[in-house]
Amino acid sequence: MSARGLRKTYGANVAVDGIDLTVARGEVFALLGPNGAGKTTTVEILEGHRQRDGGEVKVLGEDPGTAGRAWRAKLGIVLQTATDAAELTVRETVRHFAKYYPSPRDPDEVIDVCGLAEKAGARVRSLSGGQRRRVDVALGIIGRPELLFLDEPTTGFDPEARRQFWSLIRRLANEGTTILLTTHYLDEAEALAGRLAVVARGRLIAEGTPQTIGGRSTVAATVTWRDSNGEHREETSDPVEFVAKLTARGDRTMSDLRVHSPSLEDIYLDLIGERV
Repeated sequence: MSARGLRKTYGANVAVDGIDLTVARGEVFALLGPNGAGKTTTVEILEGHRQRDGGEVKVLGEDPGTAGRAWRAKLGIVLQTATDAAELTVRETVRHFAKYYPSPRDPDEVIDVCGLAEKAGARVRSLSGGQRRRVDVALGIIGRPELLFLDEPTTGFDPEARRQFWSLIRRLANEGTTILLTTHYLDEAEALAGRLAVVARGRLIAEGTPQTIGGRSTVAATVTWRDSNGEHREETSDPVEFVAKLTARGDRTMSDLRVHSPSLEDIYLDLIGERV
């Protein structure tokens, strides 16, 4: 999947301003950015749900703006909004959507891996928000997609449900599914994505692995400690060596020794200009 010079405007507002993006087959790629950054518009263009104003796009070998039904059958899409098949049961809903695809997964298997086995006979309208989100995920993967778009997939999940969902995504990736993930949970991006990109003001401002994006791997760590002379703070590129030398002094008054390396959240907030 690739985009070159991708552009979309709404009147005088430039929503997407020349984005270049490449996602390899079988990769889990996270697209991050604040609300209004242009990431949702970018994803909608890649999905074939919105026409672009400029640039070139190839998804699974075709232009999403002109691709047909056979191409769409290769995609799985989990949108931000929950499904509203209120009067159907979970099993009825998943089985119904399975009929739209040429080679669907087994509906009962999908219900099980999405953590809905105990709710299979319940009507969708009776489910909690997190459970309805799991139904969305089930519908997104029922068609055995080659490419899966996940737009804020774990909104409304409790911590245990999120971890179970992460296991499902890893399983799909191991099976060769390409996954494009948008999320506001940076721990989720770090846990799942091999690479990620940050979009702000319609432009791609950084791209890399969770460990290297924005120079994260080379940013100095901060070591703080307290001793009889008060509080101390030191920035160092080698915190392990620095702490070893510090502790080798044998100063028994030293306490509150801490090492802080920039988190992905720290780097992200710096990139979008919202670090406090």
